[in-house]
Amino acid sequence: MAKPCSRRQFLRNATLLGMGLWSGGKATGLARAGANDRLRFACLGLGAQGALDATAAARLGDVVALCDIDDQVLGERSAQEPFAKARKFQDYRQLFEEFADGFDAFIVGLPNHTHAHAAILGMRLGKHCFCQTPLAHSVGEVRQMMAAAQEKKVATQLGNPSSVSGPLKRAAAFLETGALGAIREVHAWTNRPTWPQGTGVRPAAAEPPAGLAWDLFLGPAPKRDFAANVYHPGKWRGWWDFGSGALGDQGCQLLDLPFRTLKLAAPTRIAAAHAGHDRDQFPSWSVVRYEFPERGPLPPLTLTWYDGGKRPSRELFLGRARSASGLLLVGERDSLWLRDDLTEDFVLLHDQVTKEAHSASAEPAPGLFEEWIQAIHGGPPASSDFVTVGGPLSETVLLGNLAVWMGPGPQSNGPAVDWDSESQSARNHPDLAPLIHPPVREGWSL
Repeated sequence: MAKPCSRRQFLRNATLLGMGLWSGGKATGLARAGANDRLRFACLGLGAQGALDATAAARLGDVVALCDIDDQVLGERSAQEPFAKARKFQDYRQLFEEFADGFDAFIVGLPNHTHAHAAILGMRLGKHCFCQTPLAHSVGEVRQMMAAAQEKKVATQLGNPSSVSGPLKRAAAFLETGALGAIREVHAWTNRPTWPQGTGVRPAAAEPPAGLAWDLFLGPAPKRDFAANVYHPGKWRGWWDFGSGALGDQGCQLLDLPFRTLKLAAPTRIAAAHAGHDRDQFPSWSVVRYEFPERGPLPPLTLTWYDGGKRPSRELFLGRARSASGLLLVGERDSLWLRDDLTEDFVLLHDQVTKEAHSASAEPAPGLFEEWIQAIHGGPPASSDFVTVGGPLSETVLLGNLAVWMGPGPQSNGPAVDWDSESQSARNHPDLAPLIHPPVREGWSL
């Protein structure tokens, strides 16, 4: 495997890229195809989001391979017209081994715990990779994926719709005017989880239904018994071995804007309050506080994440009803608020900013897949490529779960984690190492 680079190196590369001085992000493998060549896609994971991704791929190219551990899902998807001629697999390792010459790029829509394993295997073949959020299941895996993408010079894209969202592009353009003044406080909250977690009960074992390859679902995760309607489909998100909780599910989408516009890199300290958990399931709610140092002329910043029904203080909204999900950036002169799933334009809470600044606009962006395909054909890296944005953003999100893990009992103020980005370690909690670099089940090592 490629030697993981430090986050400092990757952030340096991002700076050079922005200056046009670094070419490491430009795809040079299979992307040498001409601009009019129709790409061949392999789609890994065909659940709800995976099905949407496969449909998008079929609109822009040819889907030539489908892979899912559930034969029923695989059969339903392959019966649809765009996929009728696609080869079918239950095991993505078999797809990569037997069909490597048959596709150009692949889409990872698998459960989080298999993102890195599948993505790295595919990128090692020189295949271009689109991966759903978060990029991986652990910080160590994120770094490995970044290193593989950089070494193989493939085109990559994190499946984060916020990176191409019109409302967020307009908010970013406004923030770049500096009209809010210094921003030292950010709040992000979600109405997730919408799946069960925090129950403290692992259900009794059951026999997997015919056609469901349970061992393939487990992949590199520790061995455990199947339980009906508990992990598959979709409910794996609430289990530590498979998912990343509500923070992992929504963090990349909600934190994309402040991460980019406020030049966030690694936090130096993370702490969490939560409902308590058994280190098997995530808690029913959590509040995570990230502390970021000065970034050049930008002041230190505190970013607070809320899930499971928790939201920022009412006082911050000046009597307005708080949205179920949202993002709030608190500046010296005003506060910018994006409501719900960030699909509407921002509002300013204090109306202290000039009309001219408020009218800042942004150039429309192509879609996630369109950006990725442009990069495959030799264009600039996609807006959430693994090396410069998708990886560092995912890493920051996943660091919040280290704080949630600490002190599994109900916490009003849990133990803080002092993060050393260069060494990928918690200075004050070396016992977190297995969560940062999790062990891999026998037979699934890279």
